[in-house]
Amino acid sequence: MPKSSFHRLIGPLLLWRLRHVNDRVYLILVSVLVGIGAGLAAVALKSSVHSAQNLLYSWVPEENRVFALFLYPMLGIGLTVLFTRYALGGTLSRGIGPILYNIARQGSVVPRSKLYSQAISSFLTVTFGGSAGLEAPISVTGSALGSNIGRILRVGRRERRLLVGCGAAAGVAAIFNSPIAGVLFAVEVILSELSAPFFIPLLISSATATVVSKALYAGQPFVLITTTWPVEAVPSYLMLGLFTALLSVYMIRIYFASDKYFERFPGTFRKVVFGGFTLGIMVFLFPPLYGEGYNIVEMLLQGRPEGLVEGSIFAVYRDENVWLLLLVVASSMLLKVFATCVTIGSGGNGGMFGSSLFTGALGGFLLARLINMSGWYPVSEVHFVVLGMAGTLAGVVHAPLTAIFLIAEITGGYALFVPLMVVTSSSYLITKYFEPYSVYTRKLVQRGVHMHADRDRGLLAQLEPLSLVQNDFVPVHPETTLGELVDIFRHATRNLFPVVDADNKLVGIVSLDTVRDALFDDEHYTTTYVSDLMTPPVAVVQPEDSLLDTLSEMEHHDAWALPVVRNGLYLGFLLKSTILANYRRQLLKEIE
Repeated sequence: MPKSSFHRLIGPLLLWRLRHVNDRVYLILVSVLVGIGAGLAAVALKSSVHSAQNLLYSWVPEENRVFALFLYPMLGIGLTVLFTRYALGGTLSRGIGPILYNIARQGSVVPRSKLYSQAISSFLTVTFGGSAGLEAPISVTGSALGSNIGRILRVGRRERRLLVGCGAAAGVAAIFNSPIAGVLFAVEVILSELSAPFFIPLLISSATATVVSKALYAGQPFVLITTTWPVEAVPSYLMLGLFTALLSVYMIRIYFASDKYFERFPGTFRKVVFGGFTLGIMVFLFPPLYGEGYNIVEMLLQGRPEGLVEGSIFAVYRDENVWLLLLVVASSMLLKVFATCVTIGSGGNGGMFGSSLFTGALGGFLLARLINMSGWYPVSEVHFVVLGMAGTLAGVVHAPLTAIFLIAEITGGYALFVPLMVVTSSSYLITKYFEPYSVYTRKLVQRGVHMHADRDRGLLAQLEPLSLVQNDFVPVHPETTLGELVDIFRHATRNLFPVVDADNKLVGIVSLDTVRDALFDDEHYTTTYVSDLMTPPVAVVQPEDSLLDTLSEMEHHDAWALPVVRNGLYLGFLLKSTILANYRRQLLKEIE
């Protein structure tokens, strides 16, 4: 349907809505629509991936299966790269980070391409064994759905931001059948703050997606039957919290080190071959790294850890060495983040959410088995699997409440609330000490976008610094004479003048106030140069500097304007009055 025809169709409906439906009820109705759409998208992606995986797995004879698992990941990454290049113009924007940027800097406007790009690319990647999770792509798809439905139905800027959160909450709720965790994920990860009335649309959207998921898809992914936990195990829970915190720091640092490595990697085809071959080798040696790995978590929860060795080259030795299982578990635990990074870095699509759950489950089992082998105090290995998932997720994503309620909901382990609180809080606090920003926000902060800081920083983060740069300051050259400078003063509207060389590099500043006395010394009009009168700037601003830091510099130096430079080149000036005026405008938009 042409765009003009669509607007003619929806225009009367929107007009009728303004006359008969108040804003609060309208927002609830739209949140239900977002929940249905995100729930259907989550069910479609999850079920199609699992069906396709089963087909690919059963298609190959058992004796050749290990070689198929070696080649499948490279094929999946290659198909994803081809889809990205020819269907998306070479741009995919993976993960939750771009959504947070859309909220902070682009008025919660998420590109329409994300309605399908994340789902298709992650389907191709994970179906063929890419070692990453589907949670981030589903959450991004839900967020895009919320944003674009909000744009079509003409909701306000703040309501559109809420609908982005509704879509993300609905996606997580649908994929795990966990409505409370979906809401908390939106609050902790997607939305930096939330007023109480906005909880209702989030809850309704998340609950709607869960109903859709339960109606069309199987129930919760994991099952844990437990009724109690021993008080004597609290010290071991604290130990697990420390262990998962160190594991979280390890995963975050490996993730960003790998990101830098693949950014410098030459050639798309080389990257696909290198990544696919590397991932194939890891899967060949350690089959648990194939795909999301939730089947491995299910084995651990069923008390069948020996299944991790099945199908691997170590299977023939499993009855001869009691340490072999722990070696496979530890190796798979440490290599999972590498497998995920290789999958994403070489061109595939997926997220760290599922990888965190997988790694935490293996870490919890490993620590529990070592404690039991030591004879210190007998602990439940199944409990530690569940608690390890929560602790690692809380550390990597920096969302402890999401981790607590997600694990409680997807495992049915509500009796473990206190141990979950102990492990997640300790893991989160220790991780945050070493890594102040999560796997989703660290890269944004490096670009000057602070999503979850205080309100002032959050509002300033929504402003684009370069858009506030003033370019009406007249530049002068060091060899300009005093007489020429006087003539420039007569026609200028500013009393501050940047001094730049022939390459437009900033070398100093001339202020009318500081050279006022020299202006009346006409005897030196031809013998005094700007280079004799200029002073170095008290501070300079880089484009990536945050506006809050810029204001702090202005306060510290008692300056009303600071020059902006990039690689030494002069770009313009940032004025305190301009920053504060735009801050006030942004604040008014937020409270409308």
